[in-house]
Amino acid sequence: MKIVASSLCIMILCSVCLAQEADYYDWKGLKSYAAKNYTDSIVYFDRAIKQDPNYIDAWIHMGDAQRAVKDYNASLQSYYGALQIENNTKAAWFGMIAAYIALNSYSEAARAAAKVTEIEPNRKENWQKEGDLLQMQGDYEEAMAKYESALNLDPQYLDALYRKGLSLMALGNNKEALSLFDQVLAANPEHKLACNARGLILEADGKYESAREAYENASQLDPKWSLPKINNVHSLLAQGMTDEAMRIFVTL
Repeated sequence: MKIVASSLCIMILCSVCLAQEADYYDWKGLKSYAAKNYTDSIVYFDRAIKQDPNYIDAWIHMGDAQRAVKDYNASLQSYYGALQIENNTKAAWFGMIAAYIALNSYSEAARAAAKVTEIEPNRKENWQKEGDLLQMQGDYEEAMAKYESALNLDPQYLDALYRKGLSLMALGNNKEALSLFDQVLAANPEHKLACNARGLILEADGKYESAREAYENASQLDPKWSLPKINNVHSLLAQGMTDEAMRIFVTL
């Protein structure tokens, strides 16, 4: 019995020591990561995982470091390693979303975002993120459904209102889109994106003066933002107002 008890004590002590070493290597990795020594941090995180293959944080931290050096496929494998241990680990799913976006794989990113929404359905930002990724791949109807879910949680969620307006624009429903952009601007007159989008709709409807005013307002909100100025130039050229268009163009 004494021999068995001694063996158990040794096993427990060894486990504690391995866990402490894993913590140490993860800590060293985080210090290197903070110093932007990503290659060194990956080495430390890998050592932590070898000490304790079930160390979820080390898997996630290694994925983040691999993503920092643009080794996106390797980062996906690391995040997957964390998910193999605990499938509802939000940080790992968020890491996968970022890696898939970097690889321009928006459909996979959307699937990862859907998992985050499944884990945390009462968070409006999750619904919007899923909608944004669907919108980026041209699934405007599906994206709108996600934005509506976000708005069910918060009817005044301006980012979701704006994004829903973009989907409506893409589907040719300019009237309803304009109403949403007006709603956003009524709540936040400094929402430059809604201001610029409003100009695009007005221009498409042939309301050039109103469109120009919207573009100029957007430019005043952010003088360094070139998009509304470019849109204004295109609008003026379409009206044959070349001189005015060129005065703006040379400032870009």
